[in-house]
Amino acid sequence: MTFERSLQHQSTLHPERAAIIMAATGAVTTYAQLDDRSSRIAHTLRAAGLGIGDHIALMMGNSSAFLEVAWAAQRSGLRYTALNSHLRRDEVQYILDDCGASAFVISAELASVAADLDLSRIGLRIVVGSAESGWPSGFVDYDEALAQAPAGPIADEAEGREMLYSSGTTGRPKGVSKPLVAVEPGDPASPAVAIAEGVAAALGPDAVYLTPAPLYHAAPLVYTMGCHRAGATAVVMEAFDADACLATIERHQVTHAQFVPTMFTRLLRLPDEQRQAHDTSSLRMVLHAAAPCPIAIKQAMMAWWGPILYEYYAGTEDIGGSFIGPQEWLTHPGSVGRPNCEMHIVGPDGTDLPVGEAGTIWFAGGRDFEYHNDPGKTAAAGNEQGWRTLGDVGYLDTDGYLYLTDRSADMIVSGGVNIYPREAEDVLALHPSVLDVAVFGVPDDEMGEAVKAVVEFADPGQPASEAELLAWCRERLAPYKCPRSIDVIDAMPRDPSGKLFKRRLKDPYWEGRQTRIM
Repeated sequence: MTFERSLQHQSTLHPERAAIIMAATGAVTTYAQLDDRSSRIAHTLRAAGLGIGDHIALMMGNSSAFLEVAWAAQRSGLRYTALNSHLRRDEVQYILDDCGASAFVISAELASVAADLDLSRIGLRIVVGSAESGWPSGFVDYDEALAQAPAGPIADEAEGREMLYSSGTTGRPKGVSKPLVAVEPGDPASPAVAIAEGVAAALGPDAVYLTPAPLYHAAPLVYTMGCHRAGATAVVMEAFDADACLATIERHQVTHAQFVPTMFTRLLRLPDEQRQAHDTSSLRMVLHAAAPCPIAIKQAMMAWWGPILYEYYAGTEDIGGSFIGPQEWLTHPGSVGRPNCEMHIVGPDGTDLPVGEAGTIWFAGGRDFEYHNDPGKTAAAGNEQGWRTLGDVGYLDTDGYLYLTDRSADMIVSGGVNIYPREAEDVLALHPSVLDVAVFGVPDDEMGEAVKAVVEFADPGQPASEAELLAWCRERLAPYKCPRSIDVIDAMPRDPSGKLFKRRLKDPYWEGRQTRIM
């Protein structure tokens, strides 16, 4: 039977509807084209010997081809790993070897990365785009693969599953492996379909959904493919630019979108004339996640776009989370919502903490997962009660709403006092001169650790002084929570999704010193 939440079903219902619109070029891929191209690549994968449960890796920027390959894997019963297109050779090699990919699809502009990789055990290699003459041998051209493959679905279509890697902000990235239930495409028995069902229900078939973040991250990929299961249109930005984002919303009458807080900050930093030049009234629902959003930033966005901001807290591991709508948030500012499962706030001794006290967040129940090839890390994410954690810290209020304070790995211990850097980060982020900020602990002979801030200025030509920024903090926070010193950086080390690589900032300060073990 053909299930409603399959790509083939949506293609049959409205073959000429736009499934993908690339924001910068306006290039359109219809549902019929997405269905056909993903089917042809599925045939190519089967012809290369990849069967249900095998693994494919893809590495490219946001493009229609990215989603065509992802859908090919999804409807072939494969596990697929999307690699960050900004990774260096050794990082890419590690993930390819660790995930055990039998096929690899990469963009032509990444030739310098591909040239140095050992791909000897990967049988099928495909390059997307116009490959230069120096492109490594053994790669098949994507358009040629499409042209040579037969049309129509493969005989043994089955639901696959993404296996994405953690960002590696605190060490080697690990693949988050979830159970693969290889049922027919669209069958609700598949966990992937069950998750996408919620996305599809929130969007509806008339939605125009904006994806401004890289598709190699979990939320952009899962939500965009969920958009297709709903029969809606996905507008995909090749790269995020604040002014271009507003123009895209207006041009395509975007109804739904998903952002990360750093994107909100960049939108709010635009001059008033740029913000007012674009009509964003088509927006009906704006999601945000991935990182805590400072209260003042969210308040400013709601003052601009109206009470249409919805927030959720979750992880790639999909073991639990929370959700909050705009009206709830206005009465519980700073909250990420009520838990959608059994949640425990646990202290260092392993016992549940009372309301209002911050501790490690643990979830009971939730879907199964493991960290690929790392049983130790998988075991460390659980406890004897069977609960599991993402390593985040937070507390519950008397109404049962969750508030995130930080990650346990980022906590600073200074003079025996626990300090969560997010508080100082939120305060400094509101200074008009600051575009981005990170706070962390650095060595201190007397206190063990001292609070350090690193800032990126909105206008490097008009920086604020260290004394001004320190005074700004001390007016708003208890002195022990404030940075002792502030350094300036040209550009914060974030990936395009807004994830901060705090280790890249922190490690130089600890060189030659033993970092505190959490």
